[in-house]
Amino acid sequence: MSDLDPEDLKLVTLARSARGRTGAPEGAAVRDTDGRTYLAVNVDLPSLQLSALQAAVAAAVSSGVTALEAAAVVSDTDAVEQAGLAAVRDLTTGVPVHLAAPDGALRTTATA
Repeated sequence: MSDLDPEDLKLVTLARSARGRTGAPEGAAVRDTDGRTYLAVNVDLPSLQLSALQAAVAAAVSSGVTALEAAAVVSDTDAVEQAGLAAVRDLTTGVPVHLAAPDGALRTTATA
């Protein structure tokens, strides 16, 4: 994770925290252009399914955010799911989305 700048490393830490606190399979955090962060875990209800990244974007949008600066997802998966990337892209294109393993090790960085 040393390749990440301190603010992006903070996103990974927050995403890990959300995941660990809830026992969810996936956690995510996004940072808006004012430096505020929003975090969430995946939602799996009978009537609503959201990835952690979609839920974090929804939390940011519901707080009035109109642009993002960066995002991080912590998951066992090998890639950030396309619906989450699309949600980030709905606000801002060219945003780095870091994918980290549950232990916080950076796996990859996609661009939304």
